[in-house]
Amino acid sequence: MPNAIVVLNAGSSSIKFSLYLHRGETLEPDVVGHIEGLYTGARFVSKAPDGTVKAEKSWPAGFELGHDGALDHLVGHLRSELVDDRLVGIGHRVVHGGQAYTQPVRVDKEVLSQLEAFIPLAPLHQPHNLAPIRRALERAPELPQVACFDTSFHRGQPDVAQMFALPAELREAGIMRYGFHGLSYEYIASVLPDIDSKAAEGRTVVLHLGNGASMCALQAGRSVASTMGFTAVEGLPMGTRSGSLDPGVILYLMDQCGMDARAVEKLIYSQSGLLGVSGFSSDMRVLLASEKLQAKLAVDLFLYRIRRELGSLVAALGGLDAIVFTAGIGENAPAIRSRVCRDAAWLGVEIDEAANAEGRHRISTDASRVAVWVIPTNEELMIARHTRRVLESTEGGHK
Repeated sequence: MPNAIVVLNAGSSSIKFSLYLHRGETLEPDVVGHIEGLYTGARFVSKAPDGTVKAEKSWPAGFELGHDGALDHLVGHLRSELVDDRLVGIGHRVVHGGQAYTQPVRVDKEVLSQLEAFIPLAPLHQPHNLAPIRRALERAPELPQVACFDTSFHRGQPDVAQMFALPAELREAGIMRYGFHGLSYEYIASVLPDIDSKAAEGRTVVLHLGNGASMCALQAGRSVASTMGFTAVEGLPMGTRSGSLDPGVILYLMDQCGMDARAVEKLIYSQSGLLGVSGFSSDMRVLLASEKLQAKLAVDLFLYRIRRELGSLVAALGGLDAIVFTAGIGENAPAIRSRVCRDAAWLGVEIDEAANAEGRHRISTDASRVAVWVIPTNEELMIARHTRRVLESTEGGHK
């Protein structure tokens, strides 16, 4: 009887889920889906890996299903899918592991309490990541749960890459550069050896470009620098997040504009980025199709910041062997990839425009000194792998 692992990725208004079956040495996806609109009239859909719809349901507009109700419905559905399989655990994406957790960990009430202490470090993600863990601990305390952190992959960076130039006591209190999207970068690092051995063993910059966007420098598959730091708002402009700001801007907004901390939080997390600059959309597809000058400006700023950050990460690496595009924009926006590569011509990047337009795996020419790849990320599989490893560990997966 195959063992089954459920992977959950809970956001503010949705829960994405996957069901993996452990067959021999491999983990194979069996069900994928989501429940969205948790507080506005939810919609549930479950699909087979080939896209065939297995089940779906909608709730009335305005009905608040909430995270607890969504998890209860999801558990019922998965039970029907697991008639011939045994559920052995649930793996969760949790954005922040703080200084305490450098590896995935099995969650009990004590660990959950510690993870709740990191909510101020990731206020838009952490509370929702933890909601289904709390519910499952209440409803099925005997079922193992594993938290997999977006910060863990970066914790092996050199100390200077993780430091701010602040007094030591603040560093000891946890104010440091953590980095995020670690599960995505870890997956890319895990598949690079089969795609490009030189990139896997050498110096690679991975661009995780989506509604949340960041970049990471890999040296022999290990994170050595990243664009996100203390929070997931630093670095590149994103869908609605500002990216890096002079800290003096925050002081000015508070002193001269009368904004309190919550108003500033809303501004830099929800009202800025592509949405703020364009004035009408956070969706790169919409902006690329628009003829509005502000849409062009938003795209230009996004690309300019990528160009700046790429130079910084290459400096941290001391050179460059490969670039990898991944995530929603990185995998699906040839126009963005083309401009990034043309901006990187000074590094020896030469793009094959036909390969790029066709969405091929490798989009650099044979003559390019730097290989350029498009590799779909798979954070869910990474979480399933970690969950299996922790459950098989006699130590329970603690740091």
